[in-house]
Amino acid sequence: MIASLPIARGNLAEPPDLVIIPEGSFLMGGIADDKFVSSVELPQHRVTLGNAFALAKAPVTRRDWHLLMGSLPPSDLDNLDEACPVVNVTFPEVMAYLRELSDTFGRTYRLPSESEWEYACRAGSESVFPQGASLAPQDANFLYDEQGCEIGAGHIIPSGYYPANAFGLFDLLGNVCEWTGDTWHPNYEGAPDDGSAWMQAGKNTFRTIRGGAWDHLPRVLRASWRDWAPEQARWDNLGFRVALTL
Repeated sequence: MIASLPIARGNLAEPPDLVIIPEGSFLMGGIADDKFVSSVELPQHRVTLGNAFALAKAPVTRRDWHLLMGSLPPSDLDNLDEACPVVNVTFPEVMAYLRELSDTFGRTYRLPSESEWEYACRAGSESVFPQGASLAPQDANFLYDEQGCEIGAGHIIPSGYYPANAFGLFDLLGNVCEWTGDTWHPNYEGAPDDGSAWMQAGKNTFRTIRGGAWDHLPRVLRASWRDWAPEQARWDNLGFRVALTL
């Protein structure tokens, strides 16, 4: 059973609702029967996380950001519900949010590493998607099917509409892409095997993003999909969720 991490309430800004992710081992990267695997998802390799960590149930919302930081980020989409994930936040702005969150609640919050993110997303599964070989519109928020027909909502929605995965986490696939703590590497040659963020010899000022978003096709919502964004990227489909070392 996966336990929620106890948190203190009562502040103007509330600490994130976290789930404890157990230690474990998994195969990271593209699987053999996935026709959309690219070289950036290879080689598949085993990663062993020797310690549990905590991960937010959902991405940081517009309300979370506003309560903690005092205002919404520049270029915020003001037509969105306050319960929607915050987007248009650069990597430095995310780091500032995490510092403020840590100072406010006395814990060192951070972004998940790329391997932690995939481990949490898969939640014990070994298939293309955690749900199996395919993804249906009722599984996640994405816009197009693989034939290019619009079948999704066509916009960001509040987290919690789609089912949680086996760890109790929402929207790891779809809705918004998510920043991770790793610098970008074009493949997994030399990647760490212990779940830590990969910072050595990466492409400076570029960070790995994960998960796919509301305006994507299912192929971008695969558990192994990965891409990069410049640290100054301010995109309307890119947000983040927080992690905590235990």
